[in-house]
Amino acid sequence: MSKQMDQARVLKSEPLAEGVFSLLLQTKIAEEAVAGQFISVYSRDGARLLPRPISICQIRRDAGTLRLVYRVVGRGTEEFSRLKGGESLRVLGPLGNGFSADAGTLPICRRPILIGGGIGIPPMVGLAETLCSANRSGESISDASDQERVGEHAWVEPTLVMGYRNEDTFLTKECRAAGRLVIASDDGSIGTHGTVIDAIREQRVTGDAVFACGPKPMLRAVKAYAEQNKLPCFISMEERMACGIGACLACVCRTVDADDHSRVKNARVCADGPVFDAKKVDLS
Repeated sequence: MSKQMDQARVLKSEPLAEGVFSLLLQTKIAEEAVAGQFISVYSRDGARLLPRPISICQIRRDAGTLRLVYRVVGRGTEEFSRLKGGESLRVLGPLGNGFSADAGTLPICRRPILIGGGIGIPPMVGLAETLCSANRSGESISDASDQERVGEHAWVEPTLVMGYRNEDTFLTKECRAAGRLVIASDDGSIGTHGTVIDAIREQRVTGDAVFACGPKPMLRAVKAYAEQNKLPCFISMEERMACGIGACLACVCRTVDADDHSRVKNARVCADGPVFDAKKVDLS
């Protein structure tokens, strides 16, 4: 899968919640992007040399569009929030390793649990749509060798467990369209008062695989939950990035085993991830 630079056209930009914006782009990058990947978005201000990495929320290959949902955290993302339809901006992608059957990060499952926290929610929407694509098309989710395990034309039933700060939520409509939605909030103003793990226990959520994206404390708790319940678990990590292509080593995370090349226990989130098998990442 090759990354490419493109001059993307803005189709729509709108606020979703306080400080959270949606950006719909028409770009040739949509042809190869998969759920869990990200793109680097460049500022039109020449003084800001480094691009901003933003995860992909939704992919529409037939329309050639990508939807990004991001939080304004600095001058770069604040600039993007002021974009209007018809404008253009430079983007690079698709970047990173997403949720892929070939990479072993998208196992065959019937009842996946998708967990998102804050701005880790958008990638889970894209993953839910990928997992449910067989439902919409009527096609089998597996090849012939796997049909005995999951059944031909197996119906995927995701549960999406999403954590918000408060009742100022976003992407709930998209989550409900993909499966059962369970909500947790920090202040208890909506859903379960507490963490996503509190919501899973309170709402008695069960499944056969776990996928998650969010801040490290949340991922640590999700990994522990998956281990306790003997479930495969794949996480998309959020780290500060600079180059976005693995050259600068600014987004290194700790791994359980040493890699074959450097013989040290680390990995580049932007290039080796952002999606990892939770067993292979040290979140302590």
